[in-house]
Amino acid sequence: MLAIMMASAGGTWDNAKKYVELGNYGGKGSDAHKAAVEGDVVGDPFKDTSGPSLNILLKLMAIVSLVFAPAFVAAPNLINL
Repeated sequence: MLAIMMASAGGTWDNAKKYVELGNYGGKGSDAHKAAVEGDVVGDPFKDTSGPSLNILLKLMAIVSLVFAPAFVAAPNLINL
């Protein structure tokens, strides 16, 4: 969920800057544009690095748990032998 939030938030901050640059909320040079540029500075690492790398980690954790699930199910039976 965190990876999805980071990727979505990064894209949203990037799109907000583009929206302001089209002339909305005062356009380029306005206070809204300065704030949007700062938001984009935070958003770029979110969508470009943090989101996808966390997504890969979550997929890896899911695969590992599926691979070892039979061992976890069989473990109580092995202890009682």
